Amino acid sequence: MVGIVIVSHSRKLAEGVVEISKMMAAEAPIAAAGGLEDGSLGTSYEKIFAAIEEVYSEDGVIILPDMGSSVMTTEMVLEDFDKPRVKLIDCPLIEGAVLAAVESAGGKTFEEISRHLEEARTTKKF
Repeated sequence: MVGIVIVSHSRKLAEGVVEISKMMAAEAPIAAAGGLEDGSLGTSYEKIFAAIEEVYSEDGVIILPDMGSSVMTTEMVLEDFDKPRVKLIDCPLIEGAVLAAVESAGGKTFEEISRHLEEARTTKKF
């Protein structure tokens, strides 16, 4: 299954997005990388790297960031992460995480999930 990493400035937000996603697809490999090591707000290179390693498989890993420095920190991690099929995707965080988890658990490929997440960027909620 394709792994999913949620990157947020907030540990609670990242863990909450994982919780909602697991509610919809309990078996999906998904990890939270939120906040700094001391629990304060921010993004941690080490947490992001560890989360990618936690859910990594040959099927690939999709990373969904919240905003700003979560993107920049993740890009730095990806420069040093030397395994294939790891991708940072810009889409709505919660909706994207649930979509990715359900599709991963359903056996969709890295390419299929990536395409659907990129399409979700313009999906209206109502």
